[in-house]
Amino acid sequence: MLKRMQDKGYDFWVKLASWTAIIMVSLMIMAKVWAWLATGSAAMLGSLTDSLLDITATLINFFVLRYALLPADDDHRYGHGKAEPLAGLAQAAFIAGSACLLAFHGIERLFNPIDISNTGFNIGIAVSIFAIVCTLILVFVQNIVVKKTGSIAIKADSLHYKGDLLLNASVMLAMILASLGWTAADAIFTIGVAFFLLYNAWQVGVESGTHLMDKELPDEDKEEIISLVGSHEKVYGLHDIRTRQAGKTKFIQFHIELDDNLPLIIAHQVADEVETLLKANISGELDIIIHQDPLSVVSKSQN
Repeated sequence: MLKRMQDKGYDFWVKLASWTAIIMVSLMIMAKVWAWLATGSAAMLGSLTDSLLDITATLINFFVLRYALLPADDDHRYGHGKAEPLAGLAQAAFIAGSACLLAFHGIERLFNPIDISNTGFNIGIAVSIFAIVCTLILVFVQNIVVKKTGSIAIKADSLHYKGDLLLNASVMLAMILASLGWTAADAIFTIGVAFFLLYNAWQVGVESGTHLMDKELPDEDKEEIISLVGSHEKVYGLHDIRTRQAGKTKFIQFHIELDDNLPLIIAHQVADEVETLLKANISGELDIIIHQDPLSVVSKSQN
């Protein structure tokens, strides 16, 4: 009953963060479309492009996460966690393509600059301030959700939107400089936004590839596993530890070394206690496989 309540709480907070992102980014998109049409600013177009990518990524993550959280079934015995990095690779390709198109637009505007009227300037500044306020609200909610759930997906999303705060600030700076006669600033900042998007696409792609290639858990996690297993009084050691992560699930496999004369029922009990110990101290959902080895057999294999 307690576990079901915890799962329900997790779902509530994650959904709250997802819906907040959808609502805030939708408001920013509507404002930025109006501002871009009114000002013709390339930097504003860059910011609009980023917001369109944001809401696309948020919607994809929302539906993919629901699928990735499905329990294992007969056709997917290891669960559906790898749906998350697969979607990440698709998002990375989409973001990279959009960034390249935006860079070409910025280069074209560099050679064919346009003046921004006072009305357009005022609209652009107002919309940029509005976008910053919306992003601050979103990041505030996401920080609360991360503290409540520890969700890696929401934490990564929050880091991205914190970067958007800098993006919206750069749009304001570009329009201010353009209004002062530095017309090239609009194009330069647009190209800068394109590189910013390419950098984000690279990060998403690398992280997704890491999960798909079954990279080992971080060294600190493995050291914690070894320490926890070794703390059991009946475990003399462990070897052949293997780890990976797919979505929210961490897969952990290893052999424990036990006394030769330990009854099978006790050896099984020790393995259960070690599994319980790991699940109580390591965050996330764990899928653990433990093999019991007699200590004398391990010693002979090492000689």
